[in-house]
Amino acid sequence: MWNIILRRIMIMIPQIFLLSLLVFLMAKAMPGDALTGLLDPSIDPKALDEQRERLGLNNPWYVQYWDWIRNAAQGDFGQSFRFKMPVMDLIGQRISNTFWLALATLVFTYLIAIPLGIISGRYNDTWSDRLITGYTYLGFAAPLFIFALVMLWIFGFHFGLFPTGGSVAPGLTPGTFSYVASKFYHLLLPALSMALIATVSTVQYLRSEIIDIKHKEFVLTARAKGASESRVYNRHILRNSLLPIAAFFGYEITGLIGGTIIIESIFSYPGMGQLFLNSISLRDFSVVTALVLIFGIATILGSLLSDIILGLVDPRIRIK
Repeated sequence: MWNIILRRIMIMIPQIFLLSLLVFLMAKAMPGDALTGLLDPSIDPKALDEQRERLGLNNPWYVQYWDWIRNAAQGDFGQSFRFKMPVMDLIGQRISNTFWLALATLVFTYLIAIPLGIISGRYNDTWSDRLITGYTYLGFAAPLFIFALVMLWIFGFHFGLFPTGGSVAPGLTPGTFSYVASKFYHLLLPALSMALIATVSTVQYLRSEIIDIKHKEFVLTARAKGASESRVYNRHILRNSLLPIAAFFGYEITGLIGGTIIIESIFSYPGMGQLFLNSISLRDFSVVTALVLIFGIATILGSLLSDIILGLVDPRIRIK
């Protein structure tokens, strides 16, 4: 198992290098640069040209890439041109919000998906199964940003049950119970909005696994030997059905990356996703490239995590 993990990590190194190159080239292909479109019209264009020369923005792309990747390997992604602070410090202010939002979404996703998938698979072709399947069809059809906007309008603006923006109420002291409760209260609606859409694939997958395993020979044999129905489901059907779901955990993490960007923008939630969109509109390339690289590495690590979990939960499976 450790040899497999080591081999996958060695494969990840050129993947990350190629990702960094693509990220940098795409950022350079964007129109303008960080000094384009400054709001102050009184700035002398010659001063801007001198600033570009000083910052190395006029150097060939491969020189700029080498300087960037060399500094990034040391954890230095440069300075944010718009926020006037180091990029890693800026990301550090937002990363905790995104982490807790993603964690809450994962918890809600599995708390909702696993019971619904079990009920739908165990009692397939019943009214409960039809209702759950109808919910999943609606979830597949509804775009996340539309669903999130509807949730925000209904529970945020119309009924006023949840905050409509921010990550914590102003004036609270960090570390106090009121502060922690406010943080959880602010992320509850965004996390639920994302989880209710993220559950549909897990519910359908678990339902299909349970229905398929119910007709396997070892299940029929267990029933023929007189095993109780609860024992058949708990020890044979459910246990084997949850193995792929456990392996799917890493891919759930990668799916949250795109979801948090949309959700944070809609709910004005100050995380890395909102910072990413703002940095694109502001042409803050140093922040954009750093965030895309971080998101890409997280996606690669999520894929690796899924492979590791699959090998751990089912010793019969070994990734060659």
